[in-house]
Order: sequence, then C-alpha cells, then structure tokens
Amino acid sequence: MALLYEKRDRIAYFTINRPEAYNAMDPETLQELSQALIDFRDDDGVWVGIITGAGDKAFCAGADIKTMLPYMREVVKGETWREPPTPMRGLELWKPMIAAVNGVALGGGTEIALACDIRIAAENARFGQPEVKLGIIPGWGGTQRLPRHIPYAIAAQMILTGEPISAQDAYRVGLVNEVVPLPQLMATAEKWANKILEVGPLAARAGKEAMLMGTSMTLEEGLRYELMLFDNCISHTEDAQEGINAFIEKRKPQWRAK
Repeated sequence: MALLYEKRDRIAYFTINRPEAYNAMDPETLQELSQALIDFRDDDGVWVGIITGAGDKAFCAGADIKTMLPYMREVVKGETWREPPTPMRGLELWKPMIAAVNGVALGGGTEIALACDIRIAAENARFGQPEVKLGIIPGWGGTQRLPRHIPYAIAAQMILTGEPISAQDAYRVGLVNEVVPLPQLMATAEKWANKILEVGPLAARAGKEAMLMGTSMTLEEGLRYELMLFDNCISHTEDAQEGINAFIEKRKPQWRAK
C-alpha cells in the first residue's frame, strides 16, 4: 500500500510508503491519505496523529512529477473540489497532528509538514519549496503557511529561489519544534503525542481551531471566536467538569472526549 495507516493507544500513524520514489505523492497516495485522515477525524477512539515517511531518506519529496502534475493539469484543472480533501486544503481537522520528518521534505512534503501542528525533524531532514524551478509555485499552501510560520524573508528565500534549508536552520527560524538523531525520531514524536494525550482532548481541538481560525481574523474577531469555544468547553463538555474535579481532588483526570 502507498500509505500505511494504523492506530495504537489513541494515536493514529500515517506512513507515506513509497520509499523507492522518496515517498513522492502520486494521485493514489493522495487519495489514500485523504481517506485515512477522514477516518482519523471521525474516529472518537484516536486523539492525536503522527505522519512520517517510510525509510530513512525521505519524509516526502513532494509531488510525483510524472503522475501528479498531469493529474493536477488534466483532472483537477483548478477546480479544487476534484482534489481529495486534506489538511493542506479542503479538510478541517482539529485533532492535533505531528510531523515526524525523517529526511527530505520538498514541495508537497514541506506543505504536509506545514499542515501539522508540531514538527519533529531528524538531523538529516531538509525542507524546501523547489516548485519555481519547474516554472510553477507551491500548490498545497506553501505560499500561505510558510510566511505565517517563519520570518517572511526566510519564506521568500525558500519560495523564490527553490533552495532548501537544513533541519538545524529550520529549528533556528521556528519551523520545527525539535531536531533529533534519526533513530530517536519516532520515539520523540510519540513523546510529544503522549504529552498531548495528557490534556483534555476536546480542549486541545478547540485550542487548535481557535489558533487556525484566528489567523484570518482581526484580534477582536479572534477574541470573540475564542470566547465562543471557551464557553462551549466549559458549559457543554463533560471533560471540563472532569478536569476541574480532578484538579480539586488532586488526581489524574480520566478524559472521555465528551
């Protein structure tokens, strides 16, 4: 299978499984990823996702040039509803996602990582948006998310020259949360996932929604949106009452995502 999808201990694992092609995305892989992410979104039993690539060289080298670009030109043709929905575009996913970047993340690979909330990079990882070298621009959110995550000048450097940056430079500019040796990558991603599993799952989703939706709002609009989500958490979820009771009773909360 081009995408491996499994669930363990409330964590969903997504592995792009085309190591012979540096885990480049073809239309079939994109479709499988979309279906897996929708299943993850709708499954109450899993609360955090981790996405990585097979092998030790590539997270995802972007679009498979021979298949994906003709698909975008001849099938999608600018009509985004034809493209399978993903967090890059078209799929609202409030459950936290972690990218475990195990090698090169170029083009769509960087854009997949950008659509995640936390990014852990192996020391051999590289991030780049080389699309301009093909006479095109990023098409899965790179021009929009990259300048929102890192300084504009660095985003412009990456998008306008097509040159990649190292994992260490990605950490320096705030693109990744942590850089670790490759053998420690998945254990580190799982450490972050387990930290998130310790908090209220509905609260984590509301926090993510507030941050993402707020980026396109004025401060006042964002504050109103935050208050709406806060009120929903405290007034309409069992988890909020459980969290408060657990704090008062000095015990670990038992979250139910309800």
